[in-house]
Amino acid sequence: MSDIEILAPAGDEERLDAALMFGADAVYLAGKSYGMRSAPANFTLDQLKKACDKAHSLGKKVYLTVNILPNNSEADQLEGYIKDAYACGIDAAIVSDIGSFALIKKAVPDLALHVSTQAGIVNYLTARTFYEMGAKRVVLARELSLEEIAEIRAKTPKDLEIECFVHGAMCVSFSGRCLLSQYLTGRNANRGECAQPCRWSYSLVEETRPNEYYSISEDEKGSYILNAKDLCMIEHLDKLAWAGVTSFKIEGRAKSAYYVSVVTNAYIKAKEVLLADPDNYKLPEWIKEEVFKVSHRKYCTGFYFGHPNDCQYYPTSGYERICDVVAVVESCDSGMLRCSQRNRFFEGDQLELLIPDSEPIKFTANEIYDELGERVQNANKATMKLSIPFGREVPAGSIIRKEITSEKAEKI
Repeated sequence: MSDIEILAPAGDEERLDAALMFGADAVYLAGKSYGMRSAPANFTLDQLKKACDKAHSLGKKVYLTVNILPNNSEADQLEGYIKDAYACGIDAAIVSDIGSFALIKKAVPDLALHVSTQAGIVNYLTARTFYEMGAKRVVLARELSLEEIAEIRAKTPKDLEIECFVHGAMCVSFSGRCLLSQYLTGRNANRGECAQPCRWSYSLVEETRPNEYYSISEDEKGSYILNAKDLCMIEHLDKLAWAGVTSFKIEGRAKSAYYVSVVTNAYIKAKEVLLADPDNYKLPEWIKEEVFKVSHRKYCTGFYFGHPNDCQYYPTSGYERICDVVAVVESCDSGMLRCSQRNRFFEGDQLELLIPDSEPIKFTANEIYDELGERVQNANKATMKLSIPFGREVPAGSIIRKEITSEKAEKI
């Protein structure tokens, strides 16, 4: 239990800072090449070196995703790329392609190798084989049950680490190996360019009646037949730990810094509850509520408790959320929160302050001052500098949020 790791996503420097500030034990990120997420900014080599130095100064680890299936020209460049990344100080590379695995093992033999979920490891034979090839960790396929994971743990060497996803978006295709996006849009999902056609609305058409569309559901807008719910296992970390999982992975390199902050903080606090009493794991309500305070699709528990019957959501592919970020704390002194505005809020609003390693603090914005020190009735200008009396010191980067009214939430 003491070796359990909360692994957070870092799509860029802002998200990296959020993950580290809110307690992640390790982060995973990509360079400008070879990673399975092209939408985030990702990291140049200079930024990667800075990221590794920052993480290591806090006792945290950095794992680099090198998990695309490279073509010939990319394979030619891979050795130089991984040597440069290794020089930056990365702690491991996450790899799915077997040729890439072998090349990296030869080029930088001291670098730990984690086998990506895209390798589709669903049995102990494959996990053991990768271990014999030199893997330190396997990221298991998302389609496994807790019982199957436990059997893999029981039949593999004890020093082979097991990582599983515990939170975030899920793909309708097997562990993310999908050709649909490339077929429909020319954007290759297996190279980090997915257009997410599984989130689109579809209707049926009969081939001899090409202009007549038949809804798959009663909704005239069609049906999101491929749309998967999001994964959330925060209430079941004890079961994952007993099955042998040591790294709990949060999906979301393309998600916001706010998402990374909130979800990382929630899982870190959940981990503390687990370690305090593994046999009686029960979360306080505030931790369970935190995962609903970010934009998310409806939650489910994936395949962990057997083949799921409720992991697709047909009415819409949209997100749900109940909170808006209204400001970010830049500094705090003399009992004043010095902030940068993110969304409009008013004097007298009930707000909530999210700080690292803590339950959120509810307070009322009884007074708001602009950057000239003039009292104002509302914060209504994008990124305006403002001050709010608070009465205690909090770290820079703390987040102020406001509950969305039910009327507004229905429109999102």
